Amino acid sequence: MISGAHVILYSQDAEADRAFIRDVLAFPGVDAGGGWLVFKLPPAEVAVHPTAVHPTDGPPQHEFYLMCDDLDSQLGEFRSKGVEITRPVSEQRWGRQTAIRLPSGAELPLYEPLYPLAHGL
Repeated sequence: MISGAHVILYSQDAEADRAFIRDVLAFPGVDAGGGWLVFKLPPAEVAVHPTAVHPTDGPPQHEFYLMCDDLDSQLGEFRSKGVEITRPVSEQRWGRQTAIRLPSGAELPLYEPLYPLAHGL
């Protein structure tokens, strides 16, 4: 039986991004050994999109988004902590999205869904 999912983010500065996830996002975690932190995520869901929706030149890729209930409030909290918002909020048929900058320089997309949540089933 599947008991969970494990997401891996590859980083140019893993220590800084781990500290950001721990201190700014406030995700609790465990030390998997040798200081290698693994964080608890909020409830999750997975969607499978045809590549025609987001075409790539190479093989299919995967994306990781954080979800929130109130995007404007969350962005205000991030701004108060000095987090860079990297994209203006865009309105989509399925939700409102933006992205924040991780210390490594990578973007972390964020959105407020406007559809019934699968993780609430």
